[in-house]
This record gives sequence, structure tokens and C-alpha cells, in this order.
Amino acid sequence: MGQENLWSYPYPSERKVVMGSRGAVATSQPLAALAGMEMMLAGGNAVDAAVAMAICLTVVEPTSNGIGGDAFALVWEGRLFGLNASGKSPAALTRDRLEGLEKMPESGWLPVTVPGAVSAWRALWERWGELPFERLFEPAIRYAEEGFPVSPVTARAWKRAAARYLGLEGEAFSAFQEVFFPSGRAPRPGEIWRSPWHAETLRELARSGGESFYTGPLAEKMAAFSEATGGLLTREDLAEHAPEWVDPISTSYRGLTVWEMPPNGQGIAALMALNILEGFDLARLPRESAESYHLQIEAMKLALADVRAYVADPAAMRVSNDDLLDKAYAEERRALIGEEAIPLAEPGLAQGGTVYLAAADGELMVSLIQSNYMGFGSGILVPGTGIALQNRGAGFVLDEGHPNVVGPRKRPFHTIIPGFLTREGRPLGPFGVMGGPMQPQGHVQVVVNMADYGMNPQSALDAPRWQFVSGNEVWLEQAVPRSVALALADRGHRVQIMAESGAFGRGQIILHRDRAFIAASEPRADGLALAW
Repeated sequence: MGQENLWSYPYPSERKVVMGSRGAVATSQPLAALAGMEMMLAGGNAVDAAVAMAICLTVVEPTSNGIGGDAFALVWEGRLFGLNASGKSPAALTRDRLEGLEKMPESGWLPVTVPGAVSAWRALWERWGELPFERLFEPAIRYAEEGFPVSPVTARAWKRAAARYLGLEGEAFSAFQEVFFPSGRAPRPGEIWRSPWHAETLRELARSGGESFYTGPLAEKMAAFSEATGGLLTREDLAEHAPEWVDPISTSYRGLTVWEMPPNGQGIAALMALNILEGFDLARLPRESAESYHLQIEAMKLALADVRAYVADPAAMRVSNDDLLDKAYAEERRALIGEEAIPLAEPGLAQGGTVYLAAADGELMVSLIQSNYMGFGSGILVPGTGIALQNRGAGFVLDEGHPNVVGPRKRPFHTIIPGFLTREGRPLGPFGVMGGPMQPQGHVQVVVNMADYGMNPQSALDAPRWQFVSGNEVWLEQAVPRSVALALADRGHRVQIMAESGAFGRGQIILHRDRAFIAASEPRADGLALAW
């Protein structure tokens, strides 16, 4: 792929990329993007901007993340650094507590794990931040206290969530329902929503440098509410949490190096699929052709089969990342792909609501993602705090012997994955696509769009998408040509055309060349890209 391809417009797009020379930000909610740019204009760097956006998103897009969620980040400063701020399960979450259940519950206390997002904000700021920590909270506090008009895509997600969360009964759920559904319904597009509890909690986090969340008054409130309503989360669980700096993993594809976070996340699935696709000459096939779609879907299907079998908390994995990313292994998997859809992909080695943001300046580049999971998370909000707790424990399985089986003090399989691109050791920039199991699939499609089909970042995000679900079921966006859908069905794929664009992820990209930044945010979200 020639570098000039990233800056051309070979594919129709209704929206144009945003360019600047000093810095750029992009995320899924315009007010949060403005918060990031506010930090840059105040003299802050890309990390200041990223952390301010992350904090702001917990207020202005609560349908996808919150103060009680997890976060992962990739940061470029001369080389790539990885931060895993996902929390572990409570010490009391043993397998016998799930006796009689066929899968992990998705609401209530059992799937609640220690939230890591606050620790990510602090760790990133401590290492690279230039503005005062308290300054990064100001936009979020302003919106929480004064209110803000709910943006259309967020309002739609809020409305979809109403039936599920308003149907939860018990003391543990009442504060959550009071805060997020104060009139017994979701706020409508443009309606002003505010949360004084969020504002006060954010002030406490700003004052304490985040410590209150893990060892101070906020930790005490979380632990007390857990004890009072049948939860397992304790002060000891919170106090033991620490984010972990890790080495990112990567693979080469058409001259690019594609970077992901290592497990417990699913980013390795994107790298494995790209390894398989590397052996096919996709560029000779039209982008909107059944053969191109088929090869990408089958590669992803094989990669996800391995990931679901082997990926877990690194301490529990019995297969190494190197084994999963071995090019010779990818060649073996590639040989399984034929003209027809593989009915049921099996693992080959012997042995699933999110926000994403990107920020860049002349020295630093940040790819950050955080989530409560499945929208609002567990449905539990600690009274008086605005802390909606995640349900990441739903990512565990109950199968004895599986590396991802539920257990105490263990990180579950995680869906959220930030991405990054380099070439020949030089940074191109951060990218990401939100949306549960769609995330690695979105990463693959964006990389293929740029590397094989020469699309610029905005076009790469705008292009029609597919999503492999399970078995032979494949979802296609309405913009996929009918001829492609019919031809895929003829190959044995069970095709569904989906009207809801939210099923296909929501992404952002910032790329850098010389002194110019190119930033893009796709139309599937309310998002905004800004550069200066």
C-alpha cells in the first residue's frame, strides 16, 4: 500500500476527513470531542485531551460507558506502550456461587468486576499529563451539573435499554433507575439530562487524584452498598486493583504493522484474521464483491473460534500469543477456506457497549477505549455517587477446564480493544471500532479498506460492513449490494440484512504524515473529529 493511498478519495463518502497540523481528537460524542480540544487549546497534550474525553464520555454517553467501567489504552511516545486497566473479579466470586446456572448472569452483582477506568485516567496522566489532573474533569463536571442535550444515537440506545433496565427489580437497582430513567423513560433526542451525583463524584475523583475510588470514601460507599444488597465486591477487592503496563502485540499486513492489546482482550483475533487474509490477493477483487466478503468472513470466523477457545486472563491461558500469531499456523487455517462457508469453525491449536477515542499531537498519540459492557452494565448504581457498575464478569464462562472459567481475582475475557498502526517503525496513528464482538471484525475491515482498497480514513469507516455472528450466520449492512448478499447466501452463509447500523460498530481514526493529521469519525455514531 502506497502511503499516498491513505490521503486519496477512491471510495465515495458523504463526509470529508478533517485535517490539521498541531493536533487532532476524535470520539463518538461531539461534546466529548470538544472537551479534548479544550484541553489542547489550554496547552495540554494528547494524553490530557484523551483523559478529558474519557471522563466526559462517562457523562455524555452513559449508554456505553461509565465511571464504574474498564479501560485499555495504547500510547505512542517514541514506541508503543500498552495499559490494561481492566479489573479482576471479587475474591468471593467462586465457581460454586454459580451452581445451577447455565451461563453468567448479565445484571445484578454477580457479573460485577472491579472497575478500572479511573485507574487508567490516573496512570496515563501521571506518566504523560501536562495540565493539572483536576482540569481534565472540568468539562464532564459542567455537563453533569448543568445538563446537556442528549444526542440522537445515544438517545436511541437509551430507549432500547429502557425495557431491560426498567424491568430489574430490587433495592440494588433502584438508584440506577432513578438516575437514568427519572421519569420512567429514556430521555429523548435533544432533551436535557443532568446528574448532580455524577458531578459530585467527579469532583471527589479530581480532588483525590482518583484514590478515593479505590481506598477512600467512594470505595467505602461501593463496598457498603454491595454488602447491603447481596454483592461480593469488597474494599479489599478495590484496594488491590492496579492497572498494568503491558507490551502490545502486532502483526504485519501489506506493509503495515497493526497493533493490538494482548489478552485478556480480543484484539488478537483481528491480527489472526489479517494473518490468514495476507495469503489472498484481495486487491484484485472488487471491494463490493461476494468473494472479497467471503474471504474476510471466513478468516474472521476461524480467528474467533481460536480466540473463544483460548483467550482469557493471561495467567490462565494455556496457549501463547506467539502460537496464535504464528504465520505458519495462519497458513494452516487459510487452507481450510474454500468456496463454501465453513459450517462450524473449530479451534485449530492442540491444546462479546463501548466508547472509543483517539487523540494526537506532535509528540504523543493515544488510542483509548472504555466500557461498562452491554450498554449501561450491571444495572447497579451506587446511591449518591453516579457510579454505574460494569458487568464484565458476564464475559466469563462456566465450563470447568476452560481457561476463561469464572473464578476469584481473575480478569474475564474482554471485548474492548484499541488499535494502532505503524509502518517501518514510524507511527501512522490510532484507530478503533466499538461494538462487542464487532470490534475485531471492524478492525479487520478498516485495515483491509485502507491497505487493500486504498481508502482514506473517512472512506474506510463509511464503507458498508458485515458481521459474523455464529455458525454460518452473517449480518450485512443495508448498503451492501443485493448481488453480494445473494451470492454469499449461495455460498452457504445465512445472511441477514440489518436495518440497525449500531450493530456494525462505531469507529474513529487519526493518521499522521509529516506535520499533518487526518482525523475521521464515522456516521454510525454521533461522533466528531476535530483538528487544528
